[in-house]
Amino acid sequence: MSELIDNRAQRIRTLKEIIKSLHAGESPETVKARLRELVRQTDHAEIVAMEQALIAEGMPVSEIQAMCDLHSQVTREVLVQIQPPAVPPGHPVDTFRRENAALREVAGRSRELLRRIQALPDDADANEELLELRRATSELMDVDKHYQRKEQALFPRLERYGITGPSKVMWAKDDEVRALLKQLDESLRAASSRAGDLKALAAGVASRALAALEEMVYKEENILLPLSLSTLTEDDWAEIWESSPRYGWCLVEPREGYRPPPRLLRKALDLPSTADVRLPNGALSLKQLAAILHTLPVDLTFVDAEDRVVFFSEGRDRIFARSRAILGRLVQHCHPPKSVDVVNRILEDFRSGRQNVAEFWIQHHGRFVHIRYFAVRDAEGAYLGTLEVTQDITRLRTLEGERRLLQYDEPVASGAVH
Repeated sequence: MSELIDNRAQRIRTLKEIIKSLHAGESPETVKARLRELVRQTDHAEIVAMEQALIAEGMPVSEIQAMCDLHSQVTREVLVQIQPPAVPPGHPVDTFRRENAALREVAGRSRELLRRIQALPDDADANEELLELRRATSELMDVDKHYQRKEQALFPRLERYGITGPSKVMWAKDDEVRALLKQLDESLRAASSRAGDLKALAAGVASRALAALEEMVYKEENILLPLSLSTLTEDDWAEIWESSPRYGWCLVEPREGYRPPPRLLRKALDLPSTADVRLPNGALSLKQLAAILHTLPVDLTFVDAEDRVVFFSEGRDRIFARSRAILGRLVQHCHPPKSVDVVNRILEDFRSGRQNVAEFWIQHHGRFVHIRYFAVRDAEGAYLGTLEVTQDITRLRTLEGERRLLQYDEPVASGAVH
């Protein structure tokens, strides 16, 4: 049968049909046997192409998400391990890899703690192990920064080349890891130090959280990062490098070495800062307009009538970090898959004229955040897009009475417009 799978397109079709049989209920062992027989040259790009083909045919992303760990397990034995290209120290891929190595180390340390707990008598005191496991879990939760850079800086660049599978499937799996780590952290904070109680926790949420995190590390190292290196240009990596610091680093800092040539770095404004923006009710220079938007106590994001992000403000204390890589990106791709239905509902209600405002409020890292979406229309009522306005109103909710006399709450802080 080798003559049937000599070309890439045929291998992808073959892989897709075999994986579909897995979804239909065929046993993983049978699927592995068929893969070993039929697919001997599958690489990272073909795995992604297979998942995208399944999505294009109408298979729900949620179903692929539910099965993708099994996909990984049954294809791992046949995936061709290509030596990853070398990148200079400090390159975004170098940082992703070093963060993954650090996560693997902490996950390994956590597994050793779980083994120590399981070896203790049920009535033994495991306070030392409990404290160490709490510290390790706190370190693992730093993975959120790693995932944010991947989702907001890397995925948008891949999408420009038509590669949307990772952002649809991997983001959902990232959210699973986040949720499991949060559940583990909360369970450990409430847990007693009795070994018997910790054993149940170790066999349950702790094992699931570590397995999910380690599985994502494998997918990144063997599928996502090789695919990205073979797809993206130096200009793409320059944009990813430039936007990465706003999301922070996971467990390790980037190394010195990589720095894109200045010609590849994005300029803040293409027009002279003295150019005027003339409006019916006044005029501002671009410098003034940029400073005003930077000073506003709210975060603004504008999505045009084609559902693409075309602008966001860059205030001093943005609540949700934004990367310039999202400019031009479909707004649906800027949200985790589980919330896309809500995004589409808002956009459709605004576009049709059924609604003009959607409002939410959430607790976020100890802050009370107010999020509003406004339909933006021209003088004739035609839909131009949607404006998102996000504000930290934690302090505003505590105000009472009146303040009629001048009083400064904090010293003047100077800040340049970025």
